[in-house]
Amino acid sequence: MLYLTSDNFPIFVPFGVIGFYRYLWYCIRLAASFAYRPIPLPENPTYIAEEDVTIIVPTIDAGEEFKEAARSWLVGKPKEILIITEEKMLGPLQELANAVDPDRIRVLTVPFANKRLQMSHGIKNTTTDIIVFADDDAIWPSTLLPYVLACFEDQKIGGVGTSQRVQPVGKNMTVWEVLAAFRLSIRNIEISCSTHIDGGLPCLSGRTAAYRTIILKDPEFLHGFTHDYWLGKYQLNSGDDKFLTRWMVSHGWSTYVQCCKETELLSTMKPNWRFLKQVLRWTRNTWRSDMRSLFTERYIWTAHPYVAYTMVDKLFNPFTLLAGPCLVAYLVYKSTISTDNGGYHLPWWNILASYLVWLLATRTAKLLPHLWYRPQDIVYVPAFIVFGYYFAIMKLYALCTLHETGWGTRTGIGDIAAATAAMDKQNANGNVTITTTTNGNTDLQQINEKFASSSSLSAKSNFDSDYIPPRMQRYPSAPSRPQDASQQYHHASSGSGSNGAAISSGSGSRSGNRNGNGNGNGSGSNVVRSKSRSGSAGGIVRRELSGRKMSIIEESYLMR
Repeated sequence: MLYLTSDNFPIFVPFGVIGFYRYLWYCIRLAASFAYRPIPLPENPTYIAEEDVTIIVPTIDAGEEFKEAARSWLVGKPKEILIITEEKMLGPLQELANAVDPDRIRVLTVPFANKRLQMSHGIKNTTTDIIVFADDDAIWPSTLLPYVLACFEDQKIGGVGTSQRVQPVGKNMTVWEVLAAFRLSIRNIEISCSTHIDGGLPCLSGRTAAYRTIILKDPEFLHGFTHDYWLGKYQLNSGDDKFLTRWMVSHGWSTYVQCCKETELLSTMKPNWRFLKQVLRWTRNTWRSDMRSLFTERYIWTAHPYVAYTMVDKLFNPFTLLAGPCLVAYLVYKSTISTDNGGYHLPWWNILASYLVWLLATRTAKLLPHLWYRPQDIVYVPAFIVFGYYFAIMKLYALCTLHETGWGTRTGIGDIAAATAAMDKQNANGNVTITTTTNGNTDLQQINEKFASSSSLSAKSNFDSDYIPPRMQRYPSAPSRPQDASQQYHHASSGSGSNGAAISSGSGSRSGNRNGNGNGNGSGSNVVRSKSRSGSAGGIVRRELSGRKMSIIEESYLMR
């Protein structure tokens, strides 16, 4: 190749700069990933899974693999698992739930299959502080929930993600599953890197992600989540995880990813060519979400500048990737021409061989973190190279077909607009009311009263001039608490409907208390909580004397 440069050296300069730039940043990502550390378990956790966690699983076609996944979730002892499906699938899914644990798994239905509507229905039926969304085939390690909950000790964190690995469908991985495993290994590096550099994430993956319930109960969120349109006319069903991640950023909440063995879940991928349809759907979602983040909402630029940089880099990635084979094709053509007519000295086969060696060396180096654990997958590196160029072309195709919002890999997903209209009609008869009873907490009471008196979709904008939006004051201090421990906070709401409720109650209740700070004398924060559930509205009823949880709740309400 050096001999070739004597013919026309300047032609290699821009491509050399591109190559140097890309692999320099890859080395930086790798270094940041190694420097990253997960949040450790607290000595005295604020949140306990059996009291504070509801797992929501939207599905329409769960099979036997659901049993293995559900059993892995139950090891973490969540309070409840909600399976949300369409009405015609109630029977089969109820049988699966009964075979695993009928006491802790409930099956709820919506009129039509629509993932976002299913998720919102689960949110309205949640009665715990933390919601964890999970795919019906996501298999968790036993330590996942405690490590995820550890992140919520930080009051600023609203969403938490995890690292992932591919679980083969059969005895051995197919080439499609290996390609998916390569992608997940690279993704694990990228998310740990971005979390370490500026605390941001391109996406909290929907395979498993945890959120504060108080955020998702926001009526504005529920409406926006189920009425999300691209260009104002193409309603979106997939891309729910992208929407949730953008909502965290635009509303002043931090995110975190626990990228470690204790939280590394297993997930199946399509073991055949249908994997390409999955990738196409994900690519369209990425285009739509990244362009919104960068050019419409624009919060990402100031909140997480490194993540914004990676999004911009992805916009140009297919063009820079395809520039390589285009240059090689041009050089091969010039090498077939005699030097007297302006051709190059180096034989065409030498150029081609040099390029292939370069590809194999650099792509293998990029996959070393994966190959360290699965060295047998090195035989699939050539397939990964071919897939990379196919993916670059697919990204350009996806860019030109962003109006296509279908699921692509699942049957039974009907018209999105019709499903949303049916759910809105079903909820039209329900009105949300919020009643508040507090003693000694004037600020919190006033906010709840204003929330109750304002319309569900403009609740935040109807606060008085003293209310500071989270983008201007991201983490306001919590209001003062009463000094008398006998004064208790109690706020509740009831109702149903598409707009949901921030806090809700109904018939039946479950009480619990936790005393002491673990030092053996029973001193420290005392928490007495009463939670109840009724109908589709669902929600949280809490009574707290003092302690860290109360400050988190007060701060969350002020931020809303």
